[in-house]
Amino acid sequence: MDLSSFRVQPGPVDLTSHPTSGSPGFDGGKAAGKDALAAVAEELADLQERLVATGRSAGDDAPSVLLVLQGMDTSGKGGTVRKVFGLLDPQGVRVASFGAPTPEELAQDFLWRVARKVPGPGQVGVFDRSHYEDVLVARVRSLASPEEVERRYGAINDFEAGLRAGGTRIVKVLLHISPDEQKERLLARLDDPTKHWKFSPADIDDRALWADYQRAYEIALERTHSEDAPWYVVPAGSKWYRNLVVAQLLRDELRALDLHWPSASFDPDEQRRRLTEQDPLA
Repeated sequence: MDLSSFRVQPGPVDLTSHPTSGSPGFDGGKAAGKDALAAVAEELADLQERLVATGRSAGDDAPSVLLVLQGMDTSGKGGTVRKVFGLLDPQGVRVASFGAPTPEELAQDFLWRVARKVPGPGQVGVFDRSHYEDVLVARVRSLASPEEVERRYGAINDFEAGLRAGGTRIVKVLLHISPDEQKERLLARLDDPTKHWKFSPADIDDRALWADYQRAYEIALERTHSEDAPWYVVPAGSKWYRNLVVAQLLRDELRALDLHWPSASFDPDEQRRRLTEQDPLA
């Protein structure tokens, strides 16, 4: 699958030109997609273990990876975290979700709470929603002045450039769905009492602002896409396909680190001799 087809190109962004459904570039259906994900999972696990091992041996000099997930309600951010990051060893994963800011967070710059949740050396991190809420919701709902929103685009670029300079690879994904697909998923939640906790009347309020949110996303992607912190627009109409694409994006970021198993700081032969000669009950 050519993942570059999902990568945003420099310049103006038109989300209507990006598919919201189907499985472009993949020859096969749901069953084949699940098999492909299982194959990716094996390599992901190996690459992540190398990253964790590097973190143990190199300390603060070890790299890290941050995946930023954004999308309209029901686009599957939580499901993607469960299905993709569930393939990894939790000891090397840091998951952070960002809802409405608390009074403490509002008293700080908008990036303050985000900076505290970035992955440490040797970790893979994921933001289920992120600092982009502060230029998306803030723009659509007029929660900040146009001048402040404009400032935040630059602040985000500087923040992400700093992370990259410190050894964190960043990949940003917009899970792209259609309003019709969102309607079906919201109706499914209303039809299932066990899913009512996932529904909020505010979801319908936001649907009324769909065009405004799409425009806000287009501007955010245009203003914050870069070679070192790229945006990808992934069709999220098919959950299995969404999971497969995101898993492959994460795998490719880990591959790019060119990780090797760290050398032992001890003599394995000497430790083997000690182990075979030792009688712990003597």
